[in-house]
Amino acid sequence: MLEINRSTLYYKEKPLDIDDIDLLNLIRDTWERYPFYGYRRITKELRATKGIKVNRKRVQRLMAWGGVQAIHPGPNTSKRNKAHAVYKYLLRDLSIIRPNQAWMVDITYLRMPNGFMYLVAIIDVYSRYIVGWSLSNTLETDFCIDALKSALGHATPEIINSDQGCQFTSDDWIHFLGEWNIEISMTGKGRCLDNVYIERFWRSFKREEFYLNEYESVKDLRKAISAYIDFYNQKRWHQSLGYKTPASVYFEQERKACGYVDESFGSANALRDACTN
Repeated sequence: MLEINRSTLYYKEKPLDIDDIDLLNLIRDTWERYPFYGYRRITKELRATKGIKVNRKRVQRLMAWGGVQAIHPGPNTSKRNKAHAVYKYLLRDLSIIRPNQAWMVDITYLRMPNGFMYLVAIIDVYSRYIVGWSLSNTLETDFCIDALKSALGHATPEIINSDQGCQFTSDDWIHFLGEWNIEISMTGKGRCLDNVYIERFWRSFKREEFYLNEYESVKDLRKAISAYIDFYNQKRWHQSLGYKTPASVYFEQERKACGYVDESFGSANALRDACTN
């Protein structure tokens, strides 16, 4: 009489199915808004706001895989993959007294209109100089190694510190560092401050550049990242450096060796060319 099909009347909507990469992106988005949330609260948030039927074990597994942790320690907030190597944290109580003594590396994600991009950067702990970076639309280890190859064009560090994300515990990453005789250091579980300098760079980049602008394409984003890192290295005054720039501190010893007072050299190659001439 109502001209309604029986199947329509009794139909129940199926829960949204989502693959691991898309779910990890939603987890990161939720975590960025609520960085104090552990996997239990993130699971609840995804169910309530996104309508995603997901269990906390899957969220916990993806958070561990993506290196996402609450800003405070919690019970079982992450479990490492036991098949991957994990190394001790070497920077505790270590006096960082020169450039290239220790670098830190980390990955952050950037929301774009059509998805997510992933940015990896490497920072020199002593000078806060960004020695290398790379942008990718996947979380493969290759783009982390690309950033490291770029950084090695400046110098070779004694130690590189990272979190326990799968990219930095992978065989490819570990073997590459071994080939360059670089000591491996990893943050402790639940210790967000162990990688604090690169985390501060992410905060600066997002507040001073990314959140203030819109990017129509990946090409525009890549250009903006390059321009900001150049500004950060060359022109941004750092209170912790005595209001010097990272570049002036990073290249200070090489400048003095060449007898240069000018602090404008932005790369090791430019400084070496000037010294040669």
